Amino acid sequence: MLSDGSGTGRRLRSRLAAIRHAAFPIAFPFMLLLAMPVALAARSVHAVLPPEIARAFVQSGVPLAHVSIVVQDATRPAPMFTLNAGRPRSPASVMKLVTTWSALNLLGPDYRWRTEAWLDGPLEDGVLHGNLIVKGYGDPAITVEQLQAFVASLRANGLDAIDGDLVVDRSFFRLPPFDPGAFDSEPGKPYNVGPDALLVNFKAIHVTLAPSADGAGVAVTMEPDLTGVTIARTPSLAPSAECGDWRERAGLVIDDRGDRATLDFGGSYPANCGERDWWISVLDHEHYIGGAFAWAFRAAGGRFDGGVREGRAPIGAAPFATLMSPPLYDVVADINKYSNNVMAQQLFLTLATTIGPPPATYPGAIRAVRHYLASAKLALPGLVVVNGSGLARLGRLTAAGLNRLLVVASRSGLRDAFANTLPVAATDGTLARRFRDDRVAGQAVLKTGTLDDVRAIAGYVIDADNRWFSVVALVNDRHADRASHALDTLVEWVYDHGAAYAKRATFRVPAGSSGRADSRE
Repeated sequence: MLSDGSGTGRRLRSRLAAIRHAAFPIAFPFMLLLAMPVALAARSVHAVLPPEIARAFVQSGVPLAHVSIVVQDATRPAPMFTLNAGRPRSPASVMKLVTTWSALNLLGPDYRWRTEAWLDGPLEDGVLHGNLIVKGYGDPAITVEQLQAFVASLRANGLDAIDGDLVVDRSFFRLPPFDPGAFDSEPGKPYNVGPDALLVNFKAIHVTLAPSADGAGVAVTMEPDLTGVTIARTPSLAPSAECGDWRERAGLVIDDRGDRATLDFGGSYPANCGERDWWISVLDHEHYIGGAFAWAFRAAGGRFDGGVREGRAPIGAAPFATLMSPPLYDVVADINKYSNNVMAQQLFLTLATTIGPPPATYPGAIRAVRHYLASAKLALPGLVVVNGSGLARLGRLTAAGLNRLLVVASRSGLRDAFANTLPVAATDGTLARRFRDDRVAGQAVLKTGTLDDVRAIAGYVIDADNRWFSVVALVNDRHADRASHALDTLVEWVYDHGAAYAKRATFRVPAGSSGRADSRE
């Protein structure tokens, strides 16, 4: 139904799919809002919500007081029905819609990030007698392949060897201290990686485990194979064990000192698993960059034995080589389809530069988003943005506000550019395994959000007559994980009955209401 972007975008999304499959973000519980009794909540909304939808949530065991819903025919002036639409809730990764829609408008779909290199010394017969300086400008998409392309351009320009160090300029962002384990005590999970002006490969290594060729043990490989990361032990081979939770069985202990790290596999690995992938975040940004560059430069036939250190790029000098990112459109698709948190934060911080000079900061990014929303007359009452990704306990959004954004987007010239970045039901991203063998397959594009105690969806359902409906549902409850079927029921109902419901109903949104619409025959 919707186009899938450029070849570069598809390659990046393939890598993101692997990372996400290996490490799905689950966060800590957050403080729940006060709840009405289930019976009272059910009585108060059955006259507004279609009964099939209300019943699905009640049967899931999630109180309707903890659910917010808005559904609107995008061609109509008001929602068809709503529930608790004006109550701010944690949206989890659905918050990325605010970030990415703002970015498409503030930066434009064709915006590209730069990464630049300068020679700090003479280049003689291919040898740089000095340091190589590299400055990042917040590119969210420097994968291994992009890094290799950057190194290839250095080599093509005549750089064969570096006698000095790699000097990295990361000053384009000014960030507070970051603890990757603060959110859920899982510092090695890629979804907990913090942003950086020179982010490389999401600061993750791709670890592959497989039975060795001789069948006697387990082969463990890393890409990139970073200087400073060593494997103390490989797991023993378990010839007859079921695959099951192979990561837990492997008994991995990570000793990460920032400038060096050790991976110790003290457990076993079932032979029945065959080859498996594991994405792990290690080292601090500076040393990850240094290790990844050394690996790529040597693999390209260059010589580099120096270290890595902080520094500043020259002002006004032409760079020796420049890496250009994929266009913003592809980056937004990666963010929305695979819910990549660090990419969303990179993009969010970049927005700060639309209202002031670098360095980019979180407060600057928040001001940029609010300035855009105000200039677009797009009111989002109750909006609390922390880092633009949704991976934050304090983030808040109302279903009414998010629906307003979706409707505005659906009437914009950027509608298709925005909708094409969302996961497609039963096809890709976080919806690849939902709505399979279902009439909604290929007919809904929805951003999903998942944290402990949060389940959310927001996007569009396109019916058989190509009528677009905006759909927003936010569930904040300690049993939110039980609401997945009810959320799917909502989407299926809109596809099956949305057009008929819209034809026979008239809608009025009371002035100053909390978002609930009156529905009248």
